[in-house]
Amino acid sequence: MPTNHEIDYRIVGEEMQYVEIELDPNETAIAESGSFMMMDDGIQMQTIFGDGSQKQAQGGLLGKLLGAGKRLIVGESLFMTAFTNTGYGKRKVSFASPYPGKIIPLDLSRLGGKVICQKDAFLCAAKGVSIGIDFQRRLGTGIFGGEGFIMEKLEGDGMAFVHAGGHVFERVLQAGELIKIDTGCMVAITQTVDYDIQFIGGIRNSIFGGEGLFFATLRGPGKVWIQTLPVSRLASRILSYGTTNRKEEGSILGGLGNVLDGDGY
Repeated sequence: MPTNHEIDYRIVGEEMQYVEIELDPNETAIAESGSFMMMDDGIQMQTIFGDGSQKQAQGGLLGKLLGAGKRLIVGESLFMTAFTNTGYGKRKVSFASPYPGKIIPLDLSRLGGKVICQKDAFLCAAKGVSIGIDFQRRLGTGIFGGEGFIMEKLEGDGMAFVHAGGHVFERVLQAGELIKIDTGCMVAITQTVDYDIQFIGGIRNSIFGGEGLFFATLRGPGKVWIQTLPVSRLASRILSYGTTNRKEEGSILGGLGNVLDGDGY
Protein backbone atom coordinates (compact mmCIF):
# COMPACT_ATOMS: atom_id res chain seq x y z
CA MET A 1 0.00 0.00 0.00
CA PRO A 2 1.43 3.43 -0.92
CA THR A 3 2.80 5.43 2.00
CA ASN A 4 3.07 8.73 0.10
CA HIS A 5 0.13 10.97 -0.74
CA GLU A 6 -1.37 10.11 -4.13
CA ILE A 7 -1.61 13.29 -6.20
CA ASP A 8 -2.85 14.09 -9.69
CA TYR A 9 -0.97 16.55 -11.86
CA ARG A 10 -0.53 18.15 -15.27
CA ILE A 11 2.49 19.95 -16.75
CA VAL A 12 1.73 23.17 -18.62
CA GLY A 13 3.88 25.10 -21.09
CA GLU A 14 6.84 24.44 -23.35
CA GLU A 15 10.06 26.35 -22.52
CA MET A 16 8.95 27.88 -19.20
CA GLN A 17 6.83 25.15 -17.67
CA TYR A 18 4.88 24.82 -14.47
CA VAL A 19 3.31 21.77 -12.83
CA GLU A 20 -0.26 21.95 -11.53
CA ILE A 21 -0.98 19.50 -8.71
CA GLU A 22 -4.53 18.56 -7.77
CA LEU A 23 -5.01 17.75 -4.09
CA ASP A 24 -7.89 15.85 -2.56
CA PRO A 25 -8.98 16.88 0.95
CA ASN A 26 -6.11 16.43 3.45
CA GLU A 27 -3.58 15.68 0.71
CA THR A 28 -0.27 17.55 0.83
CA ALA A 29 2.44 18.50 -1.62
CA ILE A 30 5.90 19.69 -0.57
CA ALA A 31 8.10 22.12 -2.48
CA GLU A 32 11.31 24.08 -2.33
CA SER A 33 11.15 27.72 -1.29
CA GLY A 34 10.78 29.94 -4.33
CA SER A 35 9.05 27.41 -6.60
CA PHE A 36 5.46 28.31 -5.62
CA MET A 37 3.40 30.03 -8.33
CA MET A 38 -0.31 29.97 -7.41
CA MET A 39 -2.96 28.02 -5.50
CA ASP A 40 -6.71 27.80 -4.98
CA ASP A 41 -8.44 29.10 -1.89
CA GLY A 42 -8.66 26.39 0.76
CA ILE A 43 -5.01 25.31 0.57
CA GLN A 44 -2.97 25.99 3.69
CA MET A 45 0.76 26.73 3.53
CA GLN A 46 3.08 25.61 6.32
CA THR A 47 6.87 25.85 6.61
CA ILE A 48 8.35 22.55 7.75
CA PHE A 49 11.83 21.56 8.89
CA GLY A 50 13.27 19.13 6.32
CA ASP A 51 11.06 17.20 3.90
CA GLY A 52 8.34 15.98 6.29
CA SER A 53 8.77 12.35 5.23
CA GLN A 54 8.03 9.38 7.46
CA LYS A 55 11.69 8.39 7.34
CA GLN A 56 12.69 11.73 8.82
CA ALA A 57 9.96 11.60 11.48
CA GLN A 58 11.15 8.17 12.65
CA GLY A 59 14.60 9.60 13.36
CA GLY A 60 13.33 12.01 16.00
CA LEU A 61 14.88 15.43 16.55
CA LEU A 62 18.41 14.21 15.77
CA GLY A 63 17.22 12.59 12.55
CA LYS A 64 15.53 15.82 11.49
CA LEU A 65 18.68 17.83 12.19
CA LEU A 66 20.89 15.41 10.26
CA GLY A 67 18.46 15.19 7.37
CA ALA A 68 18.13 18.95 7.11
CA GLY A 69 21.90 19.39 7.36
CA LYS A 70 22.42 16.99 4.47
CA ARG A 71 20.03 19.06 2.38
CA LEU A 72 22.31 22.06 2.82
CA ILE A 73 25.15 20.04 1.29
CA VAL A 74 23.22 19.52 -1.96
CA GLY A 75 22.32 23.18 -2.20
CA GLU A 76 18.79 22.95 -0.81
CA SER A 77 17.41 24.94 2.13
CA LEU A 78 16.81 23.70 5.67
CA PHE A 79 13.10 24.33 5.34
CA MET A 80 10.45 23.30 2.85
CA THR A 81 6.86 24.40 2.36
CA ALA A 82 3.91 22.04 2.70
CA PHE A 83 0.68 22.82 0.82
CA THR A 84 -2.33 21.01 2.32
CA ASN A 85 -5.90 20.96 1.04
CA THR A 86 -7.94 21.80 4.14
CA GLY A 87 -11.23 22.13 2.24
CA TYR A 88 -13.86 19.60 1.21
CA GLY A 89 -13.39 19.52 -2.55
CA LYS A 90 -10.41 19.22 -4.86
CA ARG A 91 -7.93 22.13 -4.85
CA LYS A 92 -4.99 22.96 -7.12
CA VAL A 93 -1.53 24.32 -6.40
CA SER A 94 1.09 25.14 -9.05
CA PHE A 95 4.88 25.31 -9.01
CA ALA A 96 7.02 26.96 -11.69
CA SER A 97 10.40 26.02 -13.12
CA PRO A 98 13.25 28.43 -12.17
CA TYR A 99 14.80 28.73 -15.66
CA PRO A 100 14.03 27.61 -19.25
CA GLY A 101 13.83 23.86 -19.54
CA LYS A 102 11.58 20.91 -18.78
CA ILE A 103 9.85 19.52 -15.71
CA ILE A 104 10.25 15.75 -15.40
CA PRO A 105 7.57 13.73 -13.53
CA LEU A 106 9.01 10.75 -11.68
CA ASP A 107 6.67 8.04 -10.39
CA LEU A 108 8.95 6.51 -7.77
CA SER A 109 6.69 3.47 -7.38
CA ARG A 110 7.54 2.55 -10.98
CA LEU A 111 11.23 3.39 -10.69
CA GLY A 112 12.29 1.06 -7.89
CA GLY A 113 11.50 3.53 -5.12
CA LYS A 114 14.64 5.60 -5.62
CA VAL A 115 16.04 8.04 -8.18
CA ILE A 116 19.42 9.77 -8.00
CA CYS A 117 19.57 13.25 -9.53
CA GLN A 118 21.83 16.26 -9.79
CA LYS A 119 21.97 18.92 -7.10
CA ASP A 120 19.22 21.57 -7.17
CA ALA A 121 17.09 19.46 -9.53
CA PHE A 122 14.21 18.86 -7.08
CA LEU A 123 11.11 21.02 -7.62
CA CYS A 124 8.21 19.48 -5.67
CA ALA A 125 6.70 16.15 -4.63
CA ALA A 126 3.87 14.39 -2.86
CA LYS A 127 4.22 14.44 0.91
CA GLY A 128 6.09 11.36 2.09
CA VAL A 129 8.82 11.48 -0.54
CA SER A 130 12.22 11.65 1.14
CA ILE A 131 14.80 14.09 -0.27
CA GLY A 132 18.33 13.22 0.81
CA ILE A 133 21.89 12.87 -0.47
CA ASP A 134 23.70 10.08 -2.26
CA PHE A 135 27.48 9.78 -1.90
CA GLN A 136 29.37 8.52 -4.92
CA ARG A 137 31.56 5.61 -3.91
CA ARG A 138 34.36 6.23 -6.39
CA LEU A 139 36.92 8.90 -5.57
CA GLY A 140 37.27 9.82 -9.24
CA THR A 141 33.55 10.53 -9.46
CA GLY A 142 33.73 12.81 -6.46
CA ILE A 143 36.71 14.87 -7.54
CA PHE A 144 36.14 15.14 -11.26
CA GLY A 145 32.39 14.75 -11.68
CA GLY A 146 31.75 18.38 -12.50
CA GLU A 147 28.45 18.37 -10.60
CA GLY A 148 30.15 17.41 -7.35
CA PHE A 149 30.81 14.43 -5.13
CA ILE A 150 27.31 14.46 -3.68
CA MET A 151 24.15 13.78 -5.66
CA GLU A 152 20.55 14.17 -4.54
CA LYS A 153 18.31 11.15 -3.98
CA LEU A 154 14.52 10.94 -3.99
CA GLU A 155 12.99 7.95 -2.20
CA GLY A 156 9.43 6.76 -1.71
CA ASP A 157 6.47 5.46 -3.69
CA GLY A 158 4.85 8.74 -4.75
CA MET A 159 5.26 11.38 -7.42
CA ALA A 160 8.27 13.71 -7.49
CA PHE A 161 9.13 16.42 -9.98
CA VAL A 162 12.58 17.60 -11.03
CA HIS A 163 13.61 20.36 -13.40
CA ALA A 164 16.43 20.52 -15.95
CA GLY A 165 17.62 22.96 -18.62
CA GLY A 166 16.95 23.01 -22.34
CA HIS A 167 15.44 19.86 -23.84
CA VAL A 168 15.32 16.76 -21.63
CA PHE A 169 15.03 13.23 -22.93
CA GLU A 170 14.91 9.77 -21.40
CA ARG A 171 17.25 6.96 -22.41
CA VAL A 172 16.69 3.33 -21.40
CA LEU A 173 19.95 1.40 -21.04
CA GLN A 174 20.05 -2.35 -21.43
CA ALA A 175 22.22 -4.51 -19.17
CA GLY A 176 25.87 -3.70 -19.90
CA GLU A 177 25.04 -0.89 -22.34
CA LEU A 178 27.37 2.09 -21.88
CA ILE A 179 26.98 5.75 -22.85
CA LYS A 180 29.36 8.66 -22.25
CA ILE A 181 27.99 12.17 -21.66
CA ASP A 182 29.13 15.56 -20.40
CA THR A 183 29.04 15.50 -16.61
CA GLY A 184 26.72 18.49 -16.41
CA CYS A 185 24.18 16.97 -18.82
CA MET A 186 23.15 14.14 -16.51
CA VAL A 187 19.86 14.99 -14.79
CA ALA A 188 18.84 11.75 -13.09
CA ILE A 189 19.37 8.00 -13.09
CA THR A 190 17.64 5.04 -11.54
CA GLN A 191 19.53 3.25 -8.80
CA THR A 192 20.48 0.32 -11.05
CA VAL A 193 22.61 2.50 -13.35
CA ASP A 194 26.36 2.42 -12.65
CA TYR A 195 27.84 5.95 -12.77
CA ASP A 196 31.53 6.78 -13.08
CA ILE A 197 33.93 9.36 -14.54
CA GLN A 198 36.36 8.67 -17.38
CA PHE A 199 39.40 10.66 -18.41
CA ILE A 200 39.52 12.00 -21.98
CA GLY A 201 42.94 10.92 -23.21
CA GLY A 202 45.24 12.97 -25.41
CA ILE A 203 46.83 16.32 -24.64
CA ARG A 204 45.13 17.95 -27.65
CA ASN A 205 41.71 16.89 -26.34
CA SER A 206 42.52 18.38 -22.97
CA ILE A 207 43.80 21.72 -24.27
CA PHE A 208 41.83 22.30 -27.47
CA GLY A 209 38.77 20.09 -27.11
CA GLY A 210 36.76 22.65 -25.19
CA GLU A 211 34.81 19.90 -23.45
CA GLY A 212 36.96 19.47 -20.33
CA LEU A 213 39.11 16.59 -19.19
CA PHE A 214 36.44 14.17 -18.02
CA PHE A 215 33.01 12.86 -18.95
CA ALA A 216 30.45 10.67 -17.22
CA THR A 217 30.05 7.01 -18.10
CA LEU A 218 26.65 5.47 -17.45
CA ARG A 219 26.23 1.71 -17.66
CA GLY A 220 22.87 -0.08 -17.68
CA PRO A 221 20.50 -1.51 -16.91
CA GLY A 222 18.24 1.37 -16.00
CA LYS A 223 16.86 4.73 -17.06
CA VAL A 224 18.79 7.95 -17.61
CA TRP A 225 17.47 11.48 -18.04
CA ILE A 226 19.75 13.85 -20.00
CA GLN A 227 19.52 17.63 -20.43
CA THR A 228 20.86 19.64 -23.35
CA LEU A 229 21.54 22.85 -21.39
CA PRO A 230 22.99 22.56 -17.85
CA VAL A 231 22.26 25.70 -15.84
CA SER A 232 25.99 26.07 -15.09
CA ARG A 233 26.69 26.29 -18.84
CA LEU A 234 23.90 28.83 -19.32
CA ALA A 235 25.12 30.95 -16.40
CA SER A 236 28.71 30.85 -17.68
CA ARG A 237 27.66 32.06 -21.13
CA ILE A 238 25.51 34.87 -19.71
CA LEU A 239 28.35 35.93 -17.40
CA SER A 240 30.82 36.02 -20.29
CA TYR A 241 28.52 38.31 -22.27
CA GLY A 242 27.96 40.59 -19.33
CA THR A 243 31.55 41.04 -18.17
CA THR A 244 33.56 41.18 -21.42
CA ASN A 245 33.51 43.22 -24.58
CA ARG A 246 31.21 41.68 -27.14
CA LYS A 247 32.82 39.78 -30.01
CA GLU A 248 31.60 40.51 -33.50
CA GLU A 249 31.67 36.82 -34.47
CA GLY A 250 32.17 37.52 -38.17
CA SER A 251 29.32 39.99 -38.56
CA ILE A 252 29.74 42.23 -41.62
CA LEU A 253 28.16 45.05 -39.62
CA GLY A 254 30.91 44.96 -36.99
CA GLY A 255 30.60 47.69 -34.37
CA LEU A 256 27.69 49.21 -36.25
CA GLY A 257 25.66 46.15 -35.32
CA ASN A 258 26.21 46.89 -31.64
CA VAL A 259 24.93 50.41 -32.08
CA LEU A 260 21.84 49.26 -33.99
CA ASP A 261 20.80 46.75 -31.35
CA GLY A 262 21.34 49.15 -28.48
CA ASP A 263 24.75 48.15 -27.09
CA GLY A 264 26.56 51.35 -28.20
CA TYR A 265 30.08 52.20 -27.10
